[in-house]
Amino acid sequence: MESEAAATVQATRPRRAPRTPVTAILTDKRRRKPKSNNESQLPFLLQQSQKATVDDTYSQWKTLLPILYDSFVNHTLVWPSLSCRWGPQLEQAGSKTQRLYLSEQTNGSVPNTLVIANCETVNRQLNEKAHSPFVKKYKTIIHPGEVNRIRELPQNSKIVATHTDSPDILIWNTETQPDRYAVLGAPDSRPDLLLIGHQDDAEFALAMCPTEPFVLSGGKDKSVILWNIQDHITMAGSDSKSPGSSFKQTGEGSDKTGGPSVGPRGIYNGHKDTVEDVAFCPSSAQEFCSVGDDSCLMLWDARTGTSPAMKVEKAHDADLHCVDWNPHDNNLILTGSADNTVRVFDRRNLTSNGVGSPVYKFEGHRAAVLCVQWSPDKSSVFGSSAEDGLLNIWDCDRVGKKSERATKTPDGLFFQHAGHRFSRLNSNSLACLSLLLSSVESIISSCISS
Repeated sequence: MESEAAATVQATRPRRAPRTPVTAILTDKRRRKPKSNNESQLPFLLQQSQKATVDDTYSQWKTLLPILYDSFVNHTLVWPSLSCRWGPQLEQAGSKTQRLYLSEQTNGSVPNTLVIANCETVNRQLNEKAHSPFVKKYKTIIHPGEVNRIRELPQNSKIVATHTDSPDILIWNTETQPDRYAVLGAPDSRPDLLLIGHQDDAEFALAMCPTEPFVLSGGKDKSVILWNIQDHITMAGSDSKSPGSSFKQTGEGSDKTGGPSVGPRGIYNGHKDTVEDVAFCPSSAQEFCSVGDDSCLMLWDARTGTSPAMKVEKAHDADLHCVDWNPHDNNLILTGSADNTVRVFDRRNLTSNGVGSPVYKFEGHRAAVLCVQWSPDKSSVFGSSAEDGLLNIWDCDRVGKKSERATKTPDGLFFQHAGHRFSRLNSNSLACLSLLLSSVESIISSCISS
């Protein structure tokens, strides 16, 4: 069944920040369906109740658009998307456009795709007439399997990596890849490079290094793996059969796509369950962290071996889904979990024996937290999104500074975006988020949910 997805962007010219947190959720108007004595109708009634609640919240949020945002644009997709990321800013015909990478998760009637799109970045006020479509497809890549995660290479944002339901990481040059038309039976596009090394599916944990062309991944094999994309270039001129060479020429012995592949720089073991997310230290390609379904947060240093340098045995009270390393303060690490909370750890407080307590704990989501990300401009600000369909913006500096008018607001929360409808009853649905916090008060976000 086709699902609806929306991409929303708040303009870069913000409204004056209010003194109290702004939220698009008005909880006093939410209602629950009454219970029925007919147990056979319970699943249906529960589904209808949750749908009514989500639709009611969404309708309330729409009425607050002129108050919450200076500019708002909505773009409806044909298929739901499991991942989306901002790419580089482009200059086209005198106007600025922003590259956007997103996935299309289809129902099998057409192939799954990786879409390269362009978004206009001009300010459009709420009362202005809409003109040409805001999101325009630039190129379509027929992806072998679902696109679970997209990450762009900071040194060359035309290069992206994708995770699918397989052990391999796919590397794509989005400029040289041909534009494809997604029809049933069309062959998959061929990735420019495969990163091999996982022994089981690697679905979500994926990161690109901000300083060097390194790629980091985690998977169901409980391992964290590090690659250098430049190893492919170096090995291309060497004998593929020489000892230690992981480059494979097209033909006999090559991977299933018939293209080149490269092996890992290092394989790091320490997790006891699936690795759900990974992140690089912003200032070092040799330092990184990971979280997993074993409730552990682990810090690694490739220079000291393949065992964790530091770890927290029970960082949360449930599975950990996401992690991000602060780009302004290398000591601060952000985590999100199935226990509905977001926590901030200071690595100076961690020890090698698994002891460590968070310096901040944020409670404001009503479901599992799926994504967290620090602001690129202020060290105390970050965003989080969860299965409750909400995008929360937090500020560590506001913790403990509640105003009298916002006594019921979660500590540290100062903005809540609720512009997406999401059904928790659909086990195949995922709420996804790729956000860029351009300043404390000006948020550019791209959130896609089914």
